[in-house]
Amino acid sequence: MIGVSVKNGQLAVVEEFFELFKTPWEVYEPGGVYDVVIATRSDMPLPDADLVVACGPGRSSVDGPLGIAEGTRHRSGTVIHQGMQVPVYGELLTFLPAASEEACVPAIEGVAGVSVRRGGATVLRIGYDLFEEVRFLLTTGQPVEHAAVPTLDLHVDMLRSWIRQAGIGVVEIPPVPAGYPLSVCLTHDIDFVGIRDHKFDHSMFGFLLRATFGSVRNVLRGRLTLRKLFRTWRAAASLPLVYLGWIADFWEPFEWYLTVEKGLGATYFLIPFKGRPGDRHSGSAAARRATRYDVTTIQDAVHTLVETGCEVGVHGIDAWHDADKGRAERLRVTGVSGASDVGIRMHWLLRDGQTPRVLDDAGYLYDSTGGYNETIGYRHGTAQVFRPLDSRTMLELPMHIQDGALFFPDRLDLSETEAWRRTSAIVSQTQALGGVLTLLWHDRSHGPERYWGDFYIRLVQDLRSRGAWFATAGELTRWFAARRAIRFERTGTGKDAHVRLRCDSAPMQPPFTVRLRHASDATSAVVDAQWTGASPLFVAPRRRDSVSSVGSAVVLPQTAGGC
Repeated sequence: MIGVSVKNGQLAVVEEFFELFKTPWEVYEPGGVYDVVIATRSDMPLPDADLVVACGPGRSSVDGPLGIAEGTRHRSGTVIHQGMQVPVYGELLTFLPAASEEACVPAIEGVAGVSVRRGGATVLRIGYDLFEEVRFLLTTGQPVEHAAVPTLDLHVDMLRSWIRQAGIGVVEIPPVPAGYPLSVCLTHDIDFVGIRDHKFDHSMFGFLLRATFGSVRNVLRGRLTLRKLFRTWRAAASLPLVYLGWIADFWEPFEWYLTVEKGLGATYFLIPFKGRPGDRHSGSAAARRATRYDVTTIQDAVHTLVETGCEVGVHGIDAWHDADKGRAERLRVTGVSGASDVGIRMHWLLRDGQTPRVLDDAGYLYDSTGGYNETIGYRHGTAQVFRPLDSRTMLELPMHIQDGALFFPDRLDLSETEAWRRTSAIVSQTQALGGVLTLLWHDRSHGPERYWGDFYIRLVQDLRSRGAWFATAGELTRWFAARRAIRFERTGTGKDAHVRLRCDSAPMQPPFTVRLRHASDATSAVVDAQWTGASPLFVAPRRRDSVSSVGSAVVLPQTAGGC
């Protein structure tokens, strides 16, 4: 059991952190029995625990008694975890290790964490406030230069490593269903449903310009093959026939995606009201935010999507700042799709600091706006579904990889080779740390003049080959909501102490994994058990006998170790 003692105002952050690191914890009580104590309070007396993690850039009450010497205070910094650079956005204190201390957390600026043995316990002094870092990531989010780093997930992994290195076993519920290496959510923002809706407007003229001069430029830059160049020219030349209805509309999005993703269950975000650019968005391009279609004009397509196992969400216009308008947008889409609840992704990814609360008030199941337009990666530092701090029930499904960020000339403007390298790194990180990889491919990205469809097919095939669980945004959100409903209850004392796992939701499929990690870093020291949550599960993580399972009881032995 982990006891947590924090400064005023941090409890909500702590609660959310331990929904991501789903392991037993409680608010620290003096005199309680804890394996680990985490403290951000600077005035806390040294508690009795096998591992004490004292966090913060200011002077701590443990520093003097343990002889810990301060080094330099920095406005921000970078710590190193298993060879990866992890940004610290708040203040960072470095230390001057003494002979009795061990440098356990290296940083570019020096030593960000030292370990001291005191009796049979380990005290780990960390020079930044873990929970203030979590607050920043959940609210402000990461700047573009650190987008590729899953910072929040790495903070979880660092804490897990410190616990195991101190000789303490860890019980947790990983953020991936049992039997799968990662989860994948395929999503599509539908801004256009056909070029027939666009006659002599900026969309039509923009297409013709890109299809002619722009395509030649892309051939010269190695971004487009000659074969696709001729296909693009043919599409541009056929535009009158498309308008007459004599040939198929090459901007029609649904048939191509339904074929490529057959059986995978994608999520389509649809515009609720056509002709509305929305409020509170200024600039020369503001009027272009309005669309020529809405969900009521494509009802047959919506019914086809639902019948094939796909999900329909809201591509919001004003929901990001106005709960009443957000409610109207939600009811407009559910009135066509027939869904009882629905999620949202804002058109153009518009949002501000109040958006989570506003969307929560408007009654959305989830939001999937948390991503970048300029790049790919982890805006909130995580691949997990989380609850924004200003939300009561609505969850956030982060968005990680979108086509426009990869290939648009005014964004990353990558070749397919470089795009594959970058996306593969994010896929591998998500598989290693756990969570959901959310992809966004737009309505006309597979056709002329973009032709980003081949890259998408390759990416989906790669994820299939890894054995990923593909699910709609709603299915994934509900799975994570059920994981959040798991409660750890400490029962018994002394040698009879164990933890009971209880799930307050209905039995879950695919099931959860209950993971028992020995203190050793060896792969063989990890024991997994599947659990649907249908009945309580009893775990005794500190006994020294061999790993065993009797009925619903799972035992993980204690293993000695050091920092």
